[in-house]
Amino acid sequence: MFKHQHPYQPFINEDTTKLIVGTLPPPRFSTGKLLEKDVDFCYGSYYNSLWLYIDKIHNLNLRFDNSQEAIAERKAFFIQHKIGVCDIVNSCERDKIDASDLGMKNIELRDIIGYLKQYPNIDTLLFTGGNSKNGPEYFFRKHIKNYNLKLDVVLNEVPRIHEFKMPVESVSDAPRIIKTVSLTSSSGSANRAIGSMPLYKQLKASNPEFNTFDFRVMQYREFF
Repeated sequence: MFKHQHPYQPFINEDTTKLIVGTLPPPRFSTGKLLEKDVDFCYGSYYNSLWLYIDKIHNLNLRFDNSQEAIAERKAFFIQHKIGVCDIVNSCERDKIDASDLGMKNIELRDIIGYLKQYPNIDTLLFTGGNSKNGPEYFFRKHIKNYNLKLDVVLNEVPRIHEFKMPVESVSDAPRIIKTVSLTSSSGSANRAIGSMPLYKQLKASNPEFNTFDFRVMQYREFF
């Protein structure tokens, strides 16, 4: 049995407005056995590709290696754009040492609502995956039941958008609405799901060069 502990603390600043919420980075980030193009930071797996999309959207020319400079580049981007990261899974156990969400069990979640209370400027959660079992939205729905909260549908098309009201501390507090956006996962395992989407098929038919990378860049551009 492998105890998979999240290797990074949440990256949030006082002026953070958007919070990326995923599950766990691959186990090699917890064991320190990084690949040559991995970056030792949130979403640092070269094969996850989130930073490749961000790099393309903003033309950043980011480094993809184990250097401190690569980490600093990513932190600077987050700070400039008021983006934070707080993955919802703090730890889990695995029978196989892999990055499968379905392979997680005995899962300990982070208190996302607690972080939202601590950082009142956050108004948007960006889930790097939908409501499939053990995905970030799936876990978040379980988490907010403890606060008697639920997600209300705003847009029921990919990327699906919901909202919820934060619990108020006192009757004099103004209501605070948090928007959630369930993006198509940035991992390669989501490519098959993208290929079956009507919009992707339409865009691919009009431009045979269009691919799943382009599709995510198009989708992520609005939120990053």
